[in-house]
Amino acid sequence: MIFRSPRRPPGPMGPRAGPAATRPPPPGAAAPRRRSASQFQHTCPHSLNFSEFVRLVTRVANLLTHSSGRTQRIRPAVRRPSPVRKAPTVMRQSPGQMLRHTTVGVLTLAAVWAPCGSPVAAPAAPAPEATVLAFDQRYRALQHGGMVRAANTSITCRAQASSCRNVQTGGPGVNGDFDMFYVDVDNDPNTYNSSRSEVRLPAGSRVTYARLYWGGNLRVGEQKPLEDNGRVLIAEPGGEYKELLADTVVGHRVADGADAFQASADVTGLVRDSGPGLYTVAQVNVAMGRSAAGAWGGWTLVVAYENPAEPLRHLTLWDGFLPLMGRGEIQIPLRALDFSAGAGGRVGLVAYNGDRGTSGDSLVLTTGGSAPVSTVLADAANPGDDVLNSTISDPGTAPARVPAYANTLGYDSDVFDLSGALPHSGDEVTLRLTSQQDAAWAGALFAAVDARW
Repeated sequence: MIFRSPRRPPGPMGPRAGPAATRPPPPGAAAPRRRSASQFQHTCPHSLNFSEFVRLVTRVANLLTHSSGRTQRIRPAVRRPSPVRKAPTVMRQSPGQMLRHTTVGVLTLAAVWAPCGSPVAAPAAPAPEATVLAFDQRYRALQHGGMVRAANTSITCRAQASSCRNVQTGGPGVNGDFDMFYVDVDNDPNTYNSSRSEVRLPAGSRVTYARLYWGGNLRVGEQKPLEDNGRVLIAEPGGEYKELLADTVVGHRVADGADAFQASADVTGLVRDSGPGLYTVAQVNVAMGRSAAGAWGGWTLVVAYENPAEPLRHLTLWDGFLPLMGRGEIQIPLRALDFSAGAGGRVGLVAYNGDRGTSGDSLVLTTGGSAPVSTVLADAANPGDDVLNSTISDPGTAPARVPAYANTLGYDSDVFDLSGALPHSGDEVTLRLTSQQDAAWAGALFAAVDARW
């Protein structure tokens, strides 16, 4: 996790017409940083001989070595995975961030040393760090408390479309039917997308783990750079934006289709110190426009908390990045739960590009033991055969969101009540997420199950 030195806080809540890059900034404001291709062309005010080049290499290497100390950033700690019972968090460190500064320095030196008049080929965009990432357990705890999450979309249909408002309020429609445009609520000319959602915690709670997930499609009417997948801006309630760099980034490109990715970062310290309230996430790297693949993307902040007034619960978080269509299903076994008959709990999911009205996708919980019972998880917002239907939903009163679109046009972050799903006592359940027709991606699953005393 990296936090850049803070700048001014997000402005008043409320949607605006679109990204700052598409309209002039207000008087006195600096223009958004949108560089044209011509600004990347090689210029050569003077040539360097080899000895001068060597001295320049040495100077830049020294600058790169010491730069992290001057930028007031906090680098993500790299910890070796430990058994779950000993370490509640397991971080998967991506090599991309460690290579970024060195790569930039080498490319800069290559451009400087090239003889005047010699063409310098632009470097090819780096490949995603992985094409898929199998689901693995990220966090586990047995404690009095529970799990909550905040989530929102980063892109929606253009307001000029006649049916856009109907879709945003819950009507039918999919992202491929619209020219998609950024959600931007912070009144900040330096961001092109931003949205808010509430972390709601019971009084007396202490955050024990928090992780932010974000992702989307890079290839629609435009192609977004892969290098920006692993960075977003985040502002705590009443706070200022900080740049957050992921410790896990994964991309999955489909030929003639979507260029999908998900990134995530541990934000336990930030959420523990900041507490409940509206969190703002900006600069999620999603492409706007219109194509058959559609434009979609969003973010989810999953928070585990400890509270002595709540029941003892098994808390678990799994994540990865897997395409569902063509794979059939993914199954997540949740073992050593030790729950009583009729135990309560909740299960949540994060998924991308689920289309409302496309049936054949479901989330099923199956208990273990000699008499397994399978329950299709569904509620008023999520039909049992269309669970990936572009919703952000919760049992009971939902946390606040800005904007609060009922149809997110391709982003799902749903929480389900487990009442009645655990009729017998046991110590194991399996979650099975299936998509028969939706070209969707699964990003995370989490659960809180009442433990047997």
